[in-house]
Amino acid sequence: MGKIALQLKATLENVTHLRPVGEDFRWYLKMKCGNCGEISDKWQYIRLMDNVALKGGRGSASMVQKCKLCARENSIEILSSTIKSYNAEDNEKFKTIVEFECRGLEPVDFQPQAGFAAEGVESGTVFSDINLQEKAVVLKCCLVFHTQEGWDVPDGENVCWISCVQAGVIGLLAVNSMLMNQQYILNKVF
Repeated sequence: MGKIALQLKATLENVTHLRPVGEDFRWYLKMKCGNCGEISDKWQYIRLMDNVALKGGRGSASMVQKCKLCARENSIEILSSTIKSYNAEDNEKFKTIVEFECRGLEPVDFQPQAGFAAEGVESGTVFSDINLQEKAVVLKCCLVFHTQEGWDVPDGENVCWISCVQAGVIGLLAVNSMLMNQQYILNKVF
């Protein structure tokens, strides 16, 4: 059982407090079976509001799934207390926006979509239902390991790039704002 953190790096201009909205927010992920290594070929989503009982009465999780290849039952849980917003002062820095508790099911890729919100820095205007998949910006996802001493972000050759996905540039025309250059990173926490 381990934790994987999803980190975001972005450039925010005239907006702040970028965050997922509501318990029905969909985290689109590609999953890997921790037993056999099978990776899903389709995007799957998990939501905070979903609560599925684990076999044998061992609690519950956001998603419980039986592996198609090895038939092992795996699960993943969104840790609600770890959901954070990305703020203007976080510009150009990786910040953890959510953590997942993984029991055999590990996310290996993330696809941002609709359901985000942000606020204008000066006006405080709330922009809801922001879709980070509009227009084309390349994002990179990477597994980075957590040690007893803290986050270990490897350099150069040690970085294992998993994939690139499409995400968006959002023009928030009401306050002439823009959100751009988002990057996502999945950190494995042991």
